[in-house]
Amino acid sequence: MGSRNFTLGLLLRLLLVQAGLIAFAWAIATPGLGATRVMAGLFAAIACYLLWSHVQRTNIEVSRFVEALKFGDYSVHFDRGPGSGFEAMGQAFDAAIRKLRDERRASSDELGFLEALTSDTPVPLLTVTGEGRIELANKAARRLFTEHHGLRPEDFLVYGATFASRLDLDGPIREEVLILTINGRAKRAIVRSAALTRLGERARVVIVQPIQETLNAVEMAAQTDLVRVLTHEILNSLTPVTSLAATASTLLGEIDDSRLADARMAVATLERRAAGLARFIGSYRKVASEPLIDRKRFEAEPFATEMARLFAAEWPAVDIDITLPPGELTIDADPDLLAQAMINLLRNGAEAASAHTDTPKVALAFERLATGEISIAVADNGPGVPEDLRRDIFLPFFTTRAEGTGVGLNLVRQIVFAHGGTIEIREDPMGGARFEMLL
Repeated sequence: MGSRNFTLGLLLRLLLVQAGLIAFAWAIATPGLGATRVMAGLFAAIACYLLWSHVQRTNIEVSRFVEALKFGDYSVHFDRGPGSGFEAMGQAFDAAIRKLRDERRASSDELGFLEALTSDTPVPLLTVTGEGRIELANKAARRLFTEHHGLRPEDFLVYGATFASRLDLDGPIREEVLILTINGRAKRAIVRSAALTRLGERARVVIVQPIQETLNAVEMAAQTDLVRVLTHEILNSLTPVTSLAATASTLLGEIDDSRLADARMAVATLERRAAGLARFIGSYRKVASEPLIDRKRFEAEPFATEMARLFAAEWPAVDIDITLPPGELTIDADPDLLAQAMINLLRNGAEAASAHTDTPKVALAFERLATGEISIAVADNGPGVPEDLRRDIFLPFFTTRAEGTGVGLNLVRQIVFAHGGTIEIREDPMGGARFEMLL
């Protein structure tokens, strides 16, 4: 209907223009019609203007509509008022703009959802653009990578040379386990990379999944299961031996025969050793029980004072040095389990230092790190722990002392892991070992 109206209006204006031009030509050809010539010329000019205005109005409306689309203004609508013409085309244009507006809203909602999903994903994501620019794409990445300055692969060398090389846009696409240095500590992580296209240019996404805590938990679970099975099976086999030894010792004791003295002594020895072995194996059952954490908030200073008092009562000949940060330091942990771990570490330090020097010393230091973690370090001036033994000494049953059981340090690690922390061994400036717990 709009197109037909436009056509009729156009034809009418063309007829008027033609009539005006014919009248103007007739007036010029007829002598003595000066005023008529002026009127005919004016009429023809007005008719031409009406024709031009009729066509130009629709052109301007279409141009305005297309220009709005060019700049993404989807709020525009096609004017179908008098003189614009093309009613059907206007309806089609308005329907198209409504569809584009709905699609943009849906795309914007979907994009917002994907951005929120990426931002809140717990796995760190990094993107590498065609210019070699590296961006931390989500919150997890910004929390993990805090020590570098810059946006180039070489700026990420602080986390490890191998990891930095994986941020090269032209590097191979792979999935591997790497050791990253985070806050001065080595942590294993699965690093995956994938090639993408971003705005027509090559790009890469690098996914970093820290797994050190998971590996620690799996290792402790495997050790716990192993100890549980071993102690159960050994005790099952030892129980009848202990019972029979006790019965034989009782029966032999009732016989008054000097020839049986040696037999009675042997059986009594067997009974004592079997009972002692049962108690010894029973002590390992503590390793097979995961510590139950009862967290409380308590001040570090009175806790450290109590540890020093307990240590001095057991090791009066060993000097102990306590270091606390200025101001108050509050610890969020299980005070009883933490005290058990501290006593084990202090006792080990005292034993190592006493066997190594005539002036044994141990040190206990508390510190709040910039990351918010609490560092509790126990050091001594003993011989230290060789590099190749620093992981083995946390294994159950492993000990370097003839009278050791290999339970203490394993329990310490279990307690630290149960708190969600880590424990590491370093060399201390005093010359001995430094056990540092991070909670």
